[in-house]
Order: sequence, then C-alpha cells, then structure tokens
Amino acid sequence: MITVETIGRIRREHFIKGKGIRRIAGDLKVSRQTVRKAIAVGGTERRYRRETHQRLPQLGAFVARLEELLTANAERSRRERLTWRRVFEVLRSEGYAGGYDSVRRYARRWAERRASMPAAVFVPLWFAPGEAYQFDFSHEVVVLGGVTTTVKVAHLRLCHSRMRLVVAYPRETQEMVFDAHDRAFRLFGGACQRGIYDNMSTAVETVFIGKKREFNRRFLHMCSHYLVEPTACTPAAGWEKGQVENQVGNTREQLSHPEASVPDPAGAERLARRPLYRRCQDDHPPRDQGPDDLGGVRGRASGADRLSGAVRRFPRDRGERL
Repeated sequence: MITVETIGRIRREHFIKGKGIRRIAGDLKVSRQTVRKAIAVGGTERRYRRETHQRLPQLGAFVARLEELLTANAERSRRERLTWRRVFEVLRSEGYAGGYDSVRRYARRWAERRASMPAAVFVPLWFAPGEAYQFDFSHEVVVLGGVTTTVKVAHLRLCHSRMRLVVAYPRETQEMVFDAHDRAFRLFGGACQRGIYDNMSTAVETVFIGKKREFNRRFLHMCSHYLVEPTACTPAAGWEKGQVENQVGNTREQLSHPEASVPDPAGAERLARRPLYRRCQDDHPPRDQGPDDLGGVRGRASGADRLSGAVRRFPRDRGERL
C-alpha cells in the first residue's frame, strides 16, 4: 500500500523538480499508475472507500434466503441463536459459492436496520361487563404431610370487574379444568360471552397460524354448555391475558408465601378440594361502571356457589396461607 511519505515525495518530485511520470516511477520503484494517482489526488493521503451500493454478484440470488434465516434466528432465544458463521455454512450447503465476508457485512447491516425500527406499541384492552374472562393454571409449592410437593392452582378472572376465583387441585387434568369453570360460574352467577385461554393441552390440540386453533372436543362441549366462545392467545404473548397473569403473581405473594403447610394426607385432600376465593382490596370496578352483570344471563349458573367463601388469613409465622 502506498504510504503518505511516498505520496509526498512523488508530489515534490513532480511539482518542484519538474520530473516526468516515467522518471519518478523508475526512481521510486512504483508503477506509473500509482504516480498518476498521487499527482491527481487533492490531499496527501489515499483512502479506500467502499461503494455505498454493493453489487453482491454471489450473494444476490441468496439475499431473500439470508434474510429469512436472520429473521428466524432473531426470534429464537439467545441461547439457541446461530452465529453468522453457522448461517454462512447453511447458505453454502444450499449452493452459495461466495465468501463469508459478504454474508457478515449483509448480516450486520440487517441487524442495524432491525435495531433502528420503532418498538411495538401495545394498546390497553377494555372489556364491557360480562364480555370476557381469563383463565390460567399455575404451579405452587406447598408442604403436604411434611413433604414438599407441587399443587396445580386454577385462576379465573372477570375482565371487567376483576372478580376472581382461585382453586387448588392435585393435578392439571381436563376434569380439574371443568370443575374450576363450574365453581367459577356458580360463584359469579353466570358465564361471560367469551373465555380467553393460553394454548394449554387440555383445551387446544393444534395451533395454526394466527388465531386459528383446533380445540379439544370435550373442551368444546363444556364451552357449548355454558354458551362461551373460547379464544386462544398468541404463543408467547402473555399480555393478551395480562389480568390473570398478574393475578397468578399476586395470589402467590398473598397466599403461598411462605409455603403452605398441611400436617397429614387428610389435610392434603382438603387442601386440594378447597376453593381459594378472595377479592383483593385493589380489585375494584371502574368508577363510572358497576360490576359485571352475569346473574342468570348465560349457561345454567343461576345462583352463587355457597361452598365458596373468603380465605381465612393465618399469621405469617405459622406458615399456613392456603
């Protein structure tokens, strides 16, 4: 590479001493083309500048495939993402004959464009009285007969009034799902028009693109009985049922910390059957609206569940919160 000292010497030999290009090239042992460029340059340093638009003769036919690989790679977890070298090897296996540098430069520009894109905006959801409820299961750790074990807790929450039902079960089977809905609708005095669920195996058998789902046959029988339209959330989009997601965390903090303790197996059975209904102090309906009007509107839930009541609160040092 021609240096700044060489450029300065060529310019002095030409402009001060009046030497020709051929003589300067012979004296300094450089090509005549180099001498011409040094004389023509306006400054004292030559810098290589890459063209803004790259022609990409080898990569051009694989740009769409490369962007597809980069997009799929960005949606994976950080631990499962492929390096750009591995992406290059995938392209090579599919017929790409170019070099790694072209793939690396394109991937870097793609990542910069993706980082400059505006972040997604989420609009808060609003629900009318009796329009929808949200359902979810959580796993809680309790002590049953001196043995630490895990129980399954069903959460059902009205989207408008924030009224909720929490029931603990020994397992997360379909029968437990049906029992939780029956208890909730008897407690609320009716059922909502729509139920919002995640893609749990007891309700959804196949997940298609978008919102299309193939629901379980028995689960659809239950929804048909209560005249409820089931709605499944987008995978990995917990904000679509954020109310019940927050309820899981609040219930865990209020009722399960520290861990609940039951002395014997009979107590364990009572724990599994016991409904955990409690309305938080912050669970108030909007000031300009009243509670959900559900009484006798849908399904066969015509009256409140007399078996459900407020949870008794125990001192924290006893370790009994359920």
